Amino acid sequence: MKFVAFERSKQGTGASRRLRNAGKAPGIVYGGEGQPQLIELDHNALWQALKKEAFHSSVLTMELAGKESAVLLRDVQVHPYRQQILHVDFLRVSATHKIHMKVPLHYQGEEESPAVKLAKCLINHVQTELEVSCLPADLPESITIDLSKLEQGSTLTLKDVQLPKGVEAVLRGHTAEGFVLVSVANPTVEEAEPEAEAAPAAAPAAAPAAAPTGDKK
Repeated sequence: MKFVAFERSKQGTGASRRLRNAGKAPGIVYGGEGQPQLIELDHNALWQALKKEAFHSSVLTMELAGKESAVLLRDVQVHPYRQQILHVDFLRVSATHKIHMKVPLHYQGEEESPAVKLAKCLINHVQTELEVSCLPADLPESITIDLSKLEQGSTLTLKDVQLPKGVEAVLRGHTAEGFVLVSVANPTVEEAEPEAEAAPAAAPAAAPAAAPTGDKK
């Protein structure tokens, strides 16, 4: 994905506020061999780009002052209740240096799996993204995982998944066998409530007592 940025000379709260009022979003690009550089971007174009998953997980091409460079989106600050970007950070990347990036996981085929189709189990996506290490050219926009063979009572770990060529998982103390991606839960069975016992039959009403008969005079 490609976007255009412009050089920004002024910094500070007041300058950033004026930029936002003018429909711009302030930002910065840093890392690599160059010095950190203040930039500004068209706010509406950036807002639309941020809605795309690939903008968050891909190597981007930034055009700045007529030159193109490869960057990664590193941070976005958004107003707490307005649709307004307050600041954005980009990191320069080198084609020869590995990068760390979180990549979305896309699951497919679970409705056709024996666990769902036959056993009516519930599928729990434990992980929705995976941190990976790779060269920029090998970075995938997402990783698709097939769940069509899931069985009742099983789990899917990272050991069961073939990652794209050149891509390694960053496990941070975990093992591939212990890093659970998906778990299968048995369906919940609602127990039938016991039928209420029949109410005891009401006792027959007692006959009214006969009035006492007095002596005739």
